[in-house]
Amino acid sequence: MLAVQLHQLEYLVAVADEGGFTRAAERLRVAQPGVSAQVRKLERELGHELLDRSGPRVRPTPVGTEVVAAARRALDAVAGVTRVVEDLDGLLRGEARVGMVTSGPFLDVPGVLAEFAAMYPGVTCTLVEAGSGRLVTMLREGRVDVALIGAAGGVADDLVARTVTEESLVVAVPSGDPLATAASVAPRDLAGRDVVAPSEGNALREAFDLACADVPVRIACAASDPTVLARLAARGLGVAVLPASLSALRSEELVTVPFAADVRARLVLAWPRGSVGPAAAALTRALVAAVPG
Repeated sequence: MLAVQLHQLEYLVAVADEGGFTRAAERLRVAQPGVSAQVRKLERELGHELLDRSGPRVRPTPVGTEVVAAARRALDAVAGVTRVVEDLDGLLRGEARVGMVTSGPFLDVPGVLAEFAAMYPGVTCTLVEAGSGRLVTMLREGRVDVALIGAAGGVADDLVARTVTEESLVVAVPSGDPLATAASVAPRDLAGRDVVAPSEGNALREAFDLACADVPVRIACAASDPTVLARLAARGLGVAVLPASLSALRSEELVTVPFAADVRARLVLAWPRGSVGPAAAALTRALVAAVPG
């Protein structure tokens, strides 16, 4: 049974790369006689000369060329095992930080985070709730690892994004309002009118603000729950901005009309490009896996 040792393979590869025992020893930071002795021992174990020592530069023999290639693969495999262990150690002792805007039912970020924390009790988990702009800044500054943000205006190239949901907007108006019979409502139709809008930091609010950037609308009231917005509109507090998924919401008091603006309420998971710690990477994978199919 062969008794080949990893350090012998490492010495052989170093000699083949450097073309000599002295330079290989300098690279490995060991004594040159030790390198020579271990390579000789490997050759005796395998029953073949692996290096041609006859010229000014040491070169692998034909058999040695194949053994060196196999030695590289073996050393790479060992390095891969080491990386796996290091990643697992990172998961046992790391930190994972997630940010989120108000997401409604689209992605249960707190639930995913709670399950992750239970699976990896040694990881310090943090949840930050903020508006999209602040969360993007925190992603770029490394203060959160992954965030659920509104992205009506798109996502910058320095971030990776996975869409969670995307839909158009409608407005809800009292049934007696002149807009109730319109085929659609444009941003200019809301100029000077009271609007019941989603809370700031909400993806729906971001889309509405983008559409009405040049229109003087009055935000009479704000709430994070679209059904609350609809009830407020029915009570006459103003025109409510709702997601299109509530377009079927009609009653004797309320009518929904399409919002004729070239924007969509888009909710995405975003994280910085490049390498991250193992705990942050694992949490990002867990959140991506939780995105509805």
